[in-house]
Amino acid sequence: MFLQLLTLLTLWSSLGSAHPLSGLASLSTPHFHQPHIFTRLRNGLGKMTPSSWRPVVPSPSHSPDASSYNSPKPSGTFRERYDRDLVLRFNISTEEEASSLAEAVDTLFLDVWEFTPASADIRLAKDVVPSLLGLLPKSMQRAHKPLMHDLAQTVYESLPSSVGTDTGYQPPPLGSRRSFKPSASKDAEETNIFFSDYQPLSVIIPWMRLIQSMFPTHVRIINIGTSYEGRDILGFRVGVHPWNPEEPQKPRKTIIVSGGLHAREWIGVSSVMFAAYSMITSYGKARKMTKLIEEFDWVFIPSLNPDGYVYTWETDRLWRKNAQQTSLRFCKGLDVDRSFGFQWDGERTKGNPCSESFAGDGPFQAVEAQRFANWVKNETDNNNAEIVGYLDLHSYSQQILYPYSYSCINTPPTLENLEEVGLGFSKAIHQAGGEFYGVTSACEGNVFDDSELRHQRKLWPRIESSGGTALDYMYHEMGVKYSYQIKLRDTGNYGFLLPKKNIVPTGKEISAVLNFFGNYLLGNKGVEVIDNSPSSDHVEIKMTKSSDPDKSPSSSNTQEEESILNDINTNWDLKR
Repeated sequence: MFLQLLTLLTLWSSLGSAHPLSGLASLSTPHFHQPHIFTRLRNGLGKMTPSSWRPVVPSPSHSPDASSYNSPKPSGTFRERYDRDLVLRFNISTEEEASSLAEAVDTLFLDVWEFTPASADIRLAKDVVPSLLGLLPKSMQRAHKPLMHDLAQTVYESLPSSVGTDTGYQPPPLGSRRSFKPSASKDAEETNIFFSDYQPLSVIIPWMRLIQSMFPTHVRIINIGTSYEGRDILGFRVGVHPWNPEEPQKPRKTIIVSGGLHAREWIGVSSVMFAAYSMITSYGKARKMTKLIEEFDWVFIPSLNPDGYVYTWETDRLWRKNAQQTSLRFCKGLDVDRSFGFQWDGERTKGNPCSESFAGDGPFQAVEAQRFANWVKNETDNNNAEIVGYLDLHSYSQQILYPYSYSCINTPPTLENLEEVGLGFSKAIHQAGGEFYGVTSACEGNVFDDSELRHQRKLWPRIESSGGTALDYMYHEMGVKYSYQIKLRDTGNYGFLLPKKNIVPTGKEISAVLNFFGNYLLGNKGVEVIDNSPSSDHVEIKMTKSSDPDKSPSSSNTQEEESILNDINTNWDLKR
């Protein structure tokens, strides 16, 4: 490790010492600048490793979209960041291959996008490929294929239309602003402009305030804490509390749905918001959903890593970590989802802040992980909450993962329940849109030999560390019986760069999961037919402590709604 850092410092001197954040664009007009200094350092280090080169021959069958080559092309400055990189999928079939690949990833500081029991997707510079292959056994020299021929083009097409161009990101025309407001029509989510594309934080925050103002009977915004750069980590609390002063208040059963721990996984952020919106607008219309809102509190946190999310809009679409400063000023950021206190295993990356999985120098060093853990503990200790479920949305690979992540040897005591509900999630997703999601423990996203019996499996070396996750922390430390990490679409054609046409279908999949989960917790084990269609009968909206029978929400909040709509359309450079 000392030699690696010495090499980095040497390269740093040769590349110049300009601060990596110099020239950062404002949120209203993001631009993608020169490659992050570490990207150049990493690539330079890779080229210093001797090896022989075997060319990667692209295949049209692996192209995300053949029509993309006729699409508008990204600008020169945009291409400077991504044009040198590609994403390769390596097939893994032996322990030797797994061990060699894991060591090469550490040596070359490579960006692991995804790994499964049979393969690993890795982003690297094209001129580092010879170095990587030189560290791998002969059996892997041709056991790989490109997932994307043109990473710059794929990144470009994943953004709202004007991001990355010279004009900057522009809001929708004022004439369309009413589309931000909920509609009473069927499948209103599909026609709502908010879900027609990915949204920056400067739009998400006023949108959340708008929703709260329009549905005060069962929605309020909560603040989980502040990020490293001082941004509020906001969420929705959805639920009604039937109030009887003569009865003692029981602990409120609470389900938490979060996204955005890894900044580049935009589909997780949008899916949290879609599921929240679908539930909020169903209250009083769909009998089953109304019951779920009355029986549980649902907490939706779109982004637990707002600093990193903003960074993906302003500077680097493929940024994974938060924005926290490390001991190396040119390698900032901690992996928030490796920073939780249970089975933290950051020793592997402790001396390497440049690693994409850098977990800090100790548990909870990532500010956002500490804030979330503190908030959860306060909810259970002081706010009469009983957290019964936690769903952490990530991408990609279409998997439903349950504890543990840190170990395949230690089995969670509620394994049968976790598998039963996980399979129910998978079935609900398939019924919602036809997609298949696998169900397994989070550790088995690592590679292992295909032994039929769990206790006989010989585990292969991990491609990246997997301790210190929010999943394991919530399950083991906070006692949340049903804790899951759900890796959303797709299986690698686009990876983190999922086109916007998938926002609504993926959101519907998560809505179906929540529908199943709530009914399961109420006693419906998935056998009975769940009727969630609008009823011809009036669905009574129960009075809560905060509601006022003499005031109509639609009339009392009109002025506030107008103000927030103006914020969304004219105040896009929201103070962060």
